[in-house]
Amino acid sequence: MCSEFIKTLIILSVIPVCSCSMNRRLSGIADGTAAVGISIPAEKEEATARNDISGIAVAGDAPETGSEGPLIMNAVRDSETGEMVATDVIRASKVTARFRNIAERDGKVTVEFDIEIPPSVIDSRLKLKFTPNMDLMGKVSRLEPLYISGSRYRERQMRGYERYRAFIASIITDSTDFVRIGQLEKFLCRYYPETYSMKTDSSFISVPEAENIFGVTQREALEHYTRHGLIARNEEKRRNSDMMFRKFVKDPFLHDGFRLDTVLNSSDGGVTYRYVQTLKSFPGLRKIIISMDGEIIEDGEKIGRIPSPSPLTFYVSSLSSLVDETPKYRKKILYRTVYDNTRAFIDFGKDSFEVDTALDNNASELRRIRENIRNISSVSGLVLDSMKVSASCSPEGLYSYNAGLAAARAGSVLDYFRDEFPDSLRGRLVSASVPENWSQFSLLVSADTLLSDSAKRKILEIARRDDKDEAERMYSTMQEYRYMRERIYPKLRSVKFEFWLHRKDMDKDTVHTTEQDTMYMRGIESLKMLDYRRAVAILKPYADYNSALACLSAGYVEASLEILSALKPQTAASWYLTAIALSRMDREKDAEDVYGRCIAIDPRMRHRANLDPELSDIARKYEELHNEHEYCN
Repeated sequence: MCSEFIKTLIILSVIPVCSCSMNRRLSGIADGTAAVGISIPAEKEEATARNDISGIAVAGDAPETGSEGPLIMNAVRDSETGEMVATDVIRASKVTARFRNIAERDGKVTVEFDIEIPPSVIDSRLKLKFTPNMDLMGKVSRLEPLYISGSRYRERQMRGYERYRAFIASIITDSTDFVRIGQLEKFLCRYYPETYSMKTDSSFISVPEAENIFGVTQREALEHYTRHGLIARNEEKRRNSDMMFRKFVKDPFLHDGFRLDTVLNSSDGGVTYRYVQTLKSFPGLRKIIISMDGEIIEDGEKIGRIPSPSPLTFYVSSLSSLVDETPKYRKKILYRTVYDNTRAFIDFGKDSFEVDTALDNNASELRRIRENIRNISSVSGLVLDSMKVSASCSPEGLYSYNAGLAAARAGSVLDYFRDEFPDSLRGRLVSASVPENWSQFSLLVSADTLLSDSAKRKILEIARRDDKDEAERMYSTMQEYRYMRERIYPKLRSVKFEFWLHRKDMDKDTVHTTEQDTMYMRGIESLKMLDYRRAVAILKPYADYNSALACLSAGYVEASLEILSALKPQTAASWYLTAIALSRMDREKDAEDVYGRCIAIDPRMRHRANLDPELSDIARKYEELHNEHEYCN
């Protein structure tokens, strides 16, 4: 009796102490006394850096509550390979720098930062959730969260799962459990001993026979001995299974969408987690800002917020910053006379030469020609000298008749547009005709994909005859004639418009000048915006320094090296790109030699080499040798 009383006093005295401890911890987190931080890792890790995590298990496994160190409950998915790998939580050197330059390579950028959780924040009764945020040029996205669970918190999670599993086990799955089998057998044994004797008989008895033997139907017997109340309770359990899961399991285990779930059995020490995130770069990416939000969770409910530490800034450096923005010019020959032409398919009625705007597609074709004339007439610095309109007919009918019809149609179209543009078309207006456009006919037949090769050969052979009326008569006897009339002949009934203009204030027939190569400048702009595919497509034909830079940035190392080796003369920048290309091809010795040539021309490139991972080690070796040489001298 006395011992029970003492136990009660101990429990009552411990509860206020635990409560005060929890309140002090939450107060320290809220006012920043116990601060969680994010920091940029040191450039060099200590070779003896120890592993702060003692064991690894699969997410969802029960924690070993007797162990002294923290236990990883989930492996980490490698962002490059997709494989699940063990993650080291190392004790990193804390640095005060809040920014770093990182290199963009092959269209990808990798940021690394440490999440530092001090021991004063960790409590065995709580779970901590840390969510890094990534700001990409104003577009903020949340990264996979990091979880730190106390050992007592995880024990409560496990107890909740055990209670839910016990509830699920209580749901009856065998329908025979709902029937009072024993009472049914007693009934049969007492009143129908002959029937009861068939209990172990494996012979088949039809339902009508059984009804005759028992005196009752099978359904009636089953209904009588079924425990309907038990069925109702069982169904209610099934319906409430989701609700009971939420009741017992306050905070379910996570199986994906997070980086680390670590169980800490004690709060003796803190945790430093190296967070590595690789992302696909995009045109215009210059800066990445990393911030972090934190939550304190108890029994699945958020009870507090961890103040956000100061954000980290990563400045993205890429090879595109080495672009040569010197404008490129190209020679251009200006001709005093300017020529332009277009063709329209204007339909006419049978044996008619009048322009009918309501016929077929005439309205849209005439509207297009009007727009062309309007654009040509409005070009600054050009004067329209003359316009020639040529009409043609298909081979149908007599050649002499088609000649007169084509000439009449050309004159009709010319008169139509003269009336439309009385002011613009003041120059020389000429009409011409092609009675039957046999050259165009031969081209259309050769390019046709439905005619057989033998039919094409025969049609083209006939087209070369001097007597075009005889050629048309021969076509009418061929089985392909209908196809020719419906698909090829209409394309021969066209009207061609030709324009001759001259440049104002230009006396010579030709003038040689230079102008900026706008296409080349667009390629440079694409390179600066990290749009490497477009940059390569535009710049590669130029085979110059920027072409090599575009190829190297896009990952075409051999193509870049081929262009660089042909450049004359070589500059510090071109030697620098050559060194990077050689390094990527694992030709380190050659890369060191070329890097030395680069520095000999421009010593300032040594500072740039620290930003490029391909040359950082080579640059360090070069500096060590250079310093050693100066010391010896």
